[in-house]
Amino acid sequence: MPRAIAHAPEELTRDRLKRLGEGIGKVVYASEHWVVRRERSPREVVALIILWKVLRKRAHKLPFGWGHALVSKPSKMLRFLRMMVEAAIAVVPKSVWYTRHVAQVLRTYRFRDRRGEKLAGKHLADTDLIPETITFPPATVLVGGWPGWLVVDRATERVEETLDRRIAGLAHAGDFESVEFWLGRLLDTRQTGWQLGLFSVDAHLKNFGVIGERIVLIDSGGLTNRWQDISAKLSQEEQIEEPHVQLGLERVLGDQPELVARFNRRWREVVNRDSVIGHWPEDPRGPAGKTGG
Repeated sequence: MPRAIAHAPEELTRDRLKRLGEGIGKVVYASEHWVVRRERSPREVVALIILWKVLRKRAHKLPFGWGHALVSKPSKMLRFLRMMVEAAIAVVPKSVWYTRHVAQVLRTYRFRDRRGEKLAGKHLADTDLIPETITFPPATVLVGGWPGWLVVDRATERVEETLDRRIAGLAHAGDFESVEFWLGRLLDTRQTGWQLGLFSVDAHLKNFGVIGERIVLIDSGGLTNRWQDISAKLSQEEQIEEPHVQLGLERVLGDQPELVARFNRRWREVVNRDSVIGHWPEDPRGPAGKTGG
């Protein structure tokens, strides 16, 4: 359960909070030790879905690596493009842009986000697998960029950095021993989650953060406890020949073939059907699964 305190931490209300990052459904702002978030409006979410759909098809055609930069990390240009799309859908008839695909992506996102938050609150609140959350009476905080201010009643412990940034920084410094340590810690953390009856179908490095020696989940949207979802994801995972590429580590580990081989071998040993079932509190397949049905 979140820890209730009498008033918001002073550092949240003293200075303007820095825009730290963003996802399809939220924007995150941070002080030195805490983060708060703004939920995006439905129109913003739809605009991003349409924009990502276009970028995935066209990004590889853009020169100078612009396409990769736009897709791989948020930027002022991406935010500008999102605003342009948002303005367009405000005036263009809904029948033109609200396609079946957009509707399906929106439904899936909303369902997974709500389910993930509920599961994290129920199973992870008292563990070291997620940052601490505090609650307090509503307080006004100033934030960088639009809308300039927010009213918030909770904040989450700020991570030192996301796991993908930690690994990229270590690789840039040539410390591949530490890179291997953190990749191993990621697999250990996932197995701990399985022991609690939770599996992430969106276990990208950017969805995890680092606090001290811990890896914590910072985006619960991919969490599920349904074997049907887990089995479908594992079926996809089992077809991947190079897990490090799937995780976006191809450039980071490009000149480390031995490390790549060790990591990919360990990933396949850990992220598979038998391993997940072996770590689960009970056989997730139900009575039929236990008898081979």
